[in-house]
Amino acid sequence: MAGRGFTFKQFHINHDQCAMKVGTDGILLGAWTPLGGARRILDVGTGSGLVALMLAQRGGARAHITGIELDARAAAQARDNVAASPWPDRVEIVTGDLQSYQAAPFELIVSNPPYFSHGQSFDCAARAGARHTGSLDYPSLFQHCNRLLAEDGRLSLVLPYQALDDALALAEVNGLHLIEKQNVITRSGKPPRRFLLHLSRVKGCLFEDCMVINSANGGQGETFTKMVSPFYLKM
Repeated sequence: MAGRGFTFKQFHINHDQCAMKVGTDGILLGAWTPLGGARRILDVGTGSGLVALMLAQRGGARAHITGIELDARAAAQARDNVAASPWPDRVEIVTGDLQSYQAAPFELIVSNPPYFSHGQSFDCAARAGARHTGSLDYPSLFQHCNRLLAEDGRLSLVLPYQALDDALALAEVNGLHLIEKQNVITRSGKPPRRFLLHLSRVKGCLFEDCMVINSANGGQGETFTKMVSPFYLKM
């Protein structure tokens, strides 16, 4: 952490104007998502622009990333983060909602979507607004990702274990099929609490794997370390 944000090896994220701060879920999504040579990428609910900038770092000169963010203050801060990064010409931030967004088809869409259901209590109203499914629920997410994806497009998500079954069922209804699943185990010996998912319009064999963040010996898992080391300063 440095001041208002988080410093990575190649860029800095300020996030004091964003309800959702830099966290493990976004970092996992940005580091893991299979890019497959995608040139047009959409980051839904970009927040501070974290995932968009991670994908810009990984994607090379041909990749162009659009981040869409409903909250105007967060979107403004994301633009500032992009402008200060090495890739201001390859990342665009749009203020608006996914439901009304119109654009040419994307080869890849990524999202760290809402996790909470109606009826839960929240410590912070802003955090609730950023994560509450009232603003973008799972049916809307999959419907509009389906609308905006190219014919052979793909979608990557990070989801909590509570949402997995319902989300996958909704994805199938919208013609999106699970082709890759990474079970994320926070601590060795525990069950997975979140999942990294890669879905495609084209059906294929499912590849499934497990990744441990904190190993039994007190260190960090080998796969996790290898994945995030291009970004974390002290790795």
